[in-house]
Amino acid sequence: MSADSLRQRLLELRREIARHDYAYYVLNAPIIPDAEYDRLMRELLKIEAGHPEWVTPDSPSQRVGGAPQAGFAEVRHAVPMLSLDNAMGEDELADFDRRVRERLGTDHAVEYNAEPKIDGLAISLRYEDGLLVRAATRGDGERGEDVTANVRTVHAIPLRLMGEGWPKVLEVRGEVYMPRKGLAALNARLARAGEKTFANPRNAAAGSLRQLDSRITATRPLSFFAYGWGEVDGLALPERHSTMLERLREWGLPVNPLNQVVHGLAGAKDYAARILAKRDALDYDIDGAVFKVDRLADQRELGFIARAPRWAVAFKFPPEEELTELLDVEWQVGRTGALTPVARLKPVRVGGVTVSNATLHNMDMIRQKDVRLGDTVIVRRAGDVIPEIVGSVPERRPPHARAITAPAACPVCGSHVEQVEGEAVARCTGGLYCPAQRREAIRHFASRRAMDIDGLGEKLIAQLDEAGLVKRLDDLYRLKLADIAALERMGEKSAQNLLEAIEKSKHTTLARFLYALGIREVGEATAQNLARHFGTLESIMDASIEQLMNVPDVGPIVAEHIKDFFAEPHNREVIAGLLAAGIHWDSPAHRAGEQPLAGKTYVITGVLTGLTREEAKARLEALGAKVTDSVSKKTSALIAGESAGSKLAKAQALGIPVLDQTQFEALLAGR
Repeated sequence: MSADSLRQRLLELRREIARHDYAYYVLNAPIIPDAEYDRLMRELLKIEAGHPEWVTPDSPSQRVGGAPQAGFAEVRHAVPMLSLDNAMGEDELADFDRRVRERLGTDHAVEYNAEPKIDGLAISLRYEDGLLVRAATRGDGERGEDVTANVRTVHAIPLRLMGEGWPKVLEVRGEVYMPRKGLAALNARLARAGEKTFANPRNAAAGSLRQLDSRITATRPLSFFAYGWGEVDGLALPERHSTMLERLREWGLPVNPLNQVVHGLAGAKDYAARILAKRDALDYDIDGAVFKVDRLADQRELGFIARAPRWAVAFKFPPEEELTELLDVEWQVGRTGALTPVARLKPVRVGGVTVSNATLHNMDMIRQKDVRLGDTVIVRRAGDVIPEIVGSVPERRPPHARAITAPAACPVCGSHVEQVEGEAVARCTGGLYCPAQRREAIRHFASRRAMDIDGLGEKLIAQLDEAGLVKRLDDLYRLKLADIAALERMGEKSAQNLLEAIEKSKHTTLARFLYALGIREVGEATAQNLARHFGTLESIMDASIEQLMNVPDVGPIVAEHIKDFFAEPHNREVIAGLLAAGIHWDSPAHRAGEQPLAGKTYVITGVLTGLTREEAKARLEALGAKVTDSVSKKTSALIAGESAGSKLAKAQALGIPVLDQTQFEALLAGR
């Protein structure tokens, strides 16, 4: 056979095998016997073995996996992978529907795209010119891990899109999962080999997709359902979410066959009831149903809050429950000094997971549920939520059952335990002197969303604490190279990297710094609102309760927490130490309380020099602006860095002002 004929046969084999993969793994309707499929694959491998220069990334032969990787590279998502707010019952689902209709200004029923909530691992697939070029985990929503080599082994995911009309760039969002039958077969195989088995399909999917050796992943029976998209370049999106999902299906991506459009709250409730009735018969785990406003224009109008869209909700199904014995209660001390009772249980299987620990929340809950040591208790596990004790079974209470009492002294540092009137939670008074609180305070301070000190993880924090090198947060900025390098598993290079990360963290934003302090109930959104409203740290520290309550989303309780935090002398001492160590942020171009860009909406595209998109967004938001991901007629201006793409073209077509980096910096400076 001539080289041209052989190459033509190679292309025919690839197309035929891809067609059979789609029929088998996506449509669940194989059209040829396994033996015939194996024959086609052997013929393909033989041709490629003789002509390795013909092997391409989209060849079916590339699903078998390759040599082990040293680790997973970090991937920054072009469009954040947002989480969903939960509706824990029909009342909360009704509240979601009411909020949607109120924000859209309509009394009519809203159409929702409804789908089962798969219990798997969220993945983003990036296709360029129809070819799969990258796959990444969700991670923290902004950054995930590159698992492309492993995802290539999942037969349900096309290496090249089918059909036609797909965009130049398409990021597909979905869930990788392991079917129940596949898990049973895998566990049987692992047990025969004397290896550890998986507790449930979700753990199996996550564990399989995070293998450094993709050849292992290739042996795991993983599958995939697409449910959305991220960046799309070169395609005008249709009017409806459901229509776009149909496009994804036409391009060879599996979309759950149980997806459908429902009419209003009544349709959503009916759909949830029908899916719940099918739950046990499905070959994959689900823990609820997801409802998304179907009209994309309505999605854009509804927008987002914090890190979740206002146009979608996850309706969680009733959790599974089991009975077991309460053996003991231990008390854990959290970052804020809160003492949490943790139940030690006789191990029991709940929702496919062996549970031996469960939360009891606080003493009020213990009394309300009438739980005693030695009781038979009801344990509930809802998806990824920490297992909890729902209550006891009094008729099974043994004579030796004993009441549970809160400790008078902190189990970690021995400090007095205080129970504040009106609060259910007991707290250690050790403050920054309590090792449990100190470590958690440092961990939170250094976390990615706070000061973002790369490399400062829990183990290293523990080492620094045990060595007495960090007793207060500002001690981090006084660490010496020799002290760090002397720690276990830390050499001079690693120590230098940590010091560089600490030095880099000194330049931050006021909002990040506020969040990093760990003030009770001050999350990212509240910290951002405080920074926008007051403009300076001094104004926030000296603000009264009444002034704090003028900030959006700050009520009397949060205001009290903020006021109490800054009223503590040792907190002010630590803050002074941090500022003296060099932590700083750009001064606002406005006086406290003013927001010169309030009411303005900006979109950022392309690459900015010396500034990440996240940092640019924070700078704009600090001045009162709103930053969105898509260009519309409501956009005030587009910030365009280098390599700006489709957003620039759309802005120009709509006549939206476009600012280059110099003009953007002038805007930030108030010029």
